[in-house]
Amino acid sequence: MESQLALEFVRVTEAAALQSAQWTGRGDKNSADEAATVAIRTHFNAVSMDGTVVIGEGEMDEAPMLYIGERVGNRRGPAIDIAVDPLEGTETVANGLNNALSVIAAAPRGGLLHAPDMYMQKMAVGPDLAGKLSLDDPIPATLSKAARILGKSLPDLTVSILDRTRHAGIIKLLRESGVRIKLLGHGDVMGAIETCLDSGVDLHIGSGGAPEGVLAAAALKCMGGEIQGRLLPHGEEEIERCKRMGITDPGALLSMADMVGRQGVMFVATGVTPGEWLQGVRSLPGHRAETHSVVMHSETKTIRFVRSIHHTTDASGTLAAAASS
Repeated sequence: MESQLALEFVRVTEAAALQSAQWTGRGDKNSADEAATVAIRTHFNAVSMDGTVVIGEGEMDEAPMLYIGERVGNRRGPAIDIAVDPLEGTETVANGLNNALSVIAAAPRGGLLHAPDMYMQKMAVGPDLAGKLSLDDPIPATLSKAARILGKSLPDLTVSILDRTRHAGIIKLLRESGVRIKLLGHGDVMGAIETCLDSGVDLHIGSGGAPEGVLAAAALKCMGGEIQGRLLPHGEEEIERCKRMGITDPGALLSMADMVGRQGVMFVATGVTPGEWLQGVRSLPGHRAETHSVVMHSETKTIRFVRSIHHTTDASGTLAAAASS
């Protein structure tokens, strides 16, 4: 996969961030998501690739654009799989909260799991725990093993998990174990990524969207971390949906290789609202805006941050040009 695609992908996520950020705090998550989706689809047309969306806004009958199987790019570049979340954190933007992102992951054709839009059980860890834990183990055993490997006591171990009713039993187990818990309102992808940052989070567990699991796997592969997953289909209809998408055993444990392949993978994200890792879109005087993005490659483990100043045609934030540093 050609590295020059990186800057082109940054321009795509920047455009999505600029458009969706205009809906911050307005209580309209659908309009925020639509703005990001339209921006990404429009800017994908100019990218030098023969891309296929394997994770997007849904299946063809559910999404007018960026649907699973849609061809994107100008067809004059490498054949690659695209996983895209135009706005990771629609409610985050609608409510004016932190850590919303526009995200793209890419791998050579056939490299990314065609993850159906359903829940996935997950466990994400940073480099120190990568390859040393198993999602199949009971949570108390996993916590004890993680603490031993990291040289910590259980009270010094920090676990993040989405604050959802479905996690009540897991949260109870975590409380009983004595570990620290970081409850996340939103942001499943960012929750997994935090295990690879100086965030203090050692593990991210619980269930969240399967597409977000693949996006997180791409990021963690670039950062030396690990995520394991298991699809949680509800009923025969969802089991059959998995099989139609090429997943013969929906209950199998999914490794990093299952989710993002064994070749190189690229992860690109632009902050929409402010966060600990990426700054959000910031309005500047004179019809300008600032964005903050990250570009990562698994083959080199290189992490680059891109700060861009965009000149817009009007106060609405329509993109005209950009200067990066």
